[in-house]
Amino acid sequence: MADMLTVRVNGVVMCVPPGFTVLAALDRAGTRTCRTSVTGEPRGALCGMGICQECRVTIDGRSHERSCMTLCQDGMEIVTGD
Repeated sequence: MADMLTVRVNGVVMCVPPGFTVLAALDRAGTRTCRTSVTGEPRGALCGMGICQECRVTIDGRSHERSCMTLCQDGMEIVTGD
């Protein structure tokens, strides 16, 4: 697809347009849970502007990245649930 980026969300390859945040890519992939709390509760984005930090995911091996504040890059590897 022209002008599209390829990212991998939990092992599944998908295409997103430039300017998409990682959180938007997760939403497009149907992923509502970004991580689990220390007690095992599912956590997802609340504020969408980087303050709550509930949207933290692992991006290209870097844990605790805020998905709402990170723009997708071609070839990016996104992992949720940690």
